[in-house]
Amino acid sequence: MATPRCRWTLLGLLVACGLLVWAAPAAAADGPFTFKDTPAQYLDVLFGGRTIARYMYAHDASTKERRLETYKPYLHVFDAEGKAPITKGVGGLYTHPRRIFIGWNRITFEGRLYDRWHMPDGEQVHQKFTDEKAGPDRAAFTSLVHWNDSDGKPIVEEERTTTFHAVEAPAIALIDFTTRLAAPRGDVLLKGDPEHAGIQYRPADEVVKPVRYVFPRDSVDPTKDKDLAWVAEQYVLGGKTYSVQHMNHPQNPKGTLYSAYRDYGRFGAFFETGIKKGESLRLKYRFWVAAGELPSRDVLQRQSDAFATPAPEAPK
Repeated sequence: MATPRCRWTLLGLLVACGLLVWAAPAAAADGPFTFKDTPAQYLDVLFGGRTIARYMYAHDASTKERRLETYKPYLHVFDAEGKAPITKGVGGLYTHPRRIFIGWNRITFEGRLYDRWHMPDGEQVHQKFTDEKAGPDRAAFTSLVHWNDSDGKPIVEEERTTTFHAVEAPAIALIDFTTRLAAPRGDVLLKGDPEHAGIQYRPADEVVKPVRYVFPRDSVDPTKDKDLAWVAEQYVLGGKTYSVQHMNHPQNPKGTLYSAYRDYGRFGAFFETGIKKGESLRLKYRFWVAAGELPSRDVLQRQSDAFATPAPEAPK
């Protein structure tokens, strides 16, 4: 049972049960989670006063340059000190993949193709936050995002919920990315290719190439093998090593390919599907981010298993 100074997290329960070795119960003194909003620009997620993530939600089409900077919302993950992002933002090599991000580069709606990855003729626009909750063990916010056509009308209405769980070093963040994609005006087909569609992560531009990828088994070919439960990568940035595990929930659509082979570390889960008018598609992924080298494949598998089948909550 938790002491007054210790509140159990999901990973803490796994440690207590001997199922996980890379995280521990988070001390209440290290928290709690809080939000700091810079209106119309970004929302910071803090734990114990340290920034762990920043949701970039600005939208400004007043100039070509400003539109390029703000045509999609995305989530930055910060370093262990909370000083700087370890994920990519605007500019640099291939400015469109800003991480963590969701989109498809070939969306069919009413007989037309739309690219909601590179955004040539429309944007993904944050409308408002519909929910924000922060406490000692976790924080979550929900962003309503419209995937607009060239006239500024939504093709897809997205409710994007990002949840942060308390973790201890060497883990930096444990993030659940849960989204509901609705088709309010007509049938939508989500298609594209593994490198320009889906739910992906990209390290900052200054990453040392090549990054190292790890799969659930040695024989995986990421260009062919579908429906992997997870893929992980290890990269060096600013002389420091970071590890990321991208987890695919078993309830997500089948036929998923992980594009995990680029030397600069952009990797993620891609699939093709359709959404009927008035219906919606629910997706759930988890990102585990840590300082230092990747743990063993067995530990990564146990973390994935815990995501697929969450542990029961601790007694109060």
